[in-house]
Amino acid sequence: MEFRHLGRSGLMVSEIAYGNWITHGSQIDEDRARACVRAALDMGITTFDTADAYAEGRAEEVLGRALRTERRDEIEIFTKVYWPTGAGRNNRGLNRKHILRSADNSLRRLGTDYIDLYQAHRHDYSTPLEETLRAFDDLVRQGKVLYVGVSEWTAPEIAEALGVARDMGLDRIVSNQPQYNMLRRVIEPEIVPLCEREGVGQVIFQPMAMGVLTGKYPPGAPAPSGSRATDPEGGQYVARLLTDDILTRVQNLRPLAADHGLTLAQLSIAWTLANPNVSSAIVGASRPEQITDSAAAAGVRLGPDALKAIDETLGDVIERHLTSPLSPQSRP
Repeated sequence: MEFRHLGRSGLMVSEIAYGNWITHGSQIDEDRARACVRAALDMGITTFDTADAYAEGRAEEVLGRALRTERRDEIEIFTKVYWPTGAGRNNRGLNRKHILRSADNSLRRLGTDYIDLYQAHRHDYSTPLEETLRAFDDLVRQGKVLYVGVSEWTAPEIAEALGVARDMGLDRIVSNQPQYNMLRRVIEPEIVPLCEREGVGQVIFQPMAMGVLTGKYPPGAPAPSGSRATDPEGGQYVARLLTDDILTRVQNLRPLAADHGLTLAQLSIAWTLANPNVSSAIVGASRPEQITDSAAAAGVRLGPDALKAIDETLGDVIERHLTSPLSPQSRP
């Protein structure tokens, strides 16, 4: 396993992280979840990402139990706050009440006394940014959180947060967690240049585009049983990528992957890690062998010719610019 700094901070994270969205507490049982975590640890992964909203808190609980016997100072636990965690009007968003209460609940579910990285899961247009950042800063000063970050924020939103933190003397964000892969590159025009200047690292999710870049969806064929496309929750996100044009181009990447001794999954992860602003790539898994395969992409460095060949193969199916907001315009 290779390690990178989380943005310009001093915290080192494994360049491949294990995330449990959809899987823990919902898609797979706890025994298999524990086996996946064990496989991640065995492959040298030390960074684990979750959120309070995943499976209504059960994902945090399962991850916490799976990591309970590990030395806490040798792993990094990331979680997030924003999405509803109850029926109340203040059980959502980035208001102070929700942030402070959610942090305590996450600590309890995870079975730990601190969170390495606490992230704003989306931008909250209904709460003053000063209120949100002050609440995060208070958690840092209390020792409950070590670093703070955001997820799926736009470049202007990140810039504003950095400015407010500077002007108010608050702890500044060190990371952004966006969706990023060979097919979706919308962070490249504005977000990455800003973050490179400001020392904010990307902790990217969906490096395999919800499994599409693994090549397991052949064009013109039904989705394999048990895949993300057949999952009631995950299927709604992956459906737009299951076009014959996209799936055919993905299959055309196989010779390039083989030339580098990689699976398509490993090629897709290595591609994200070729971006120097990426601190870590989050992979998910429903089986331990998937983690083993993904983690083998650590340390792989694709050269300019390989990156150019990928661009030429995928062509105009690459999404390069934002076409819809990253965060809900009103509190969920």
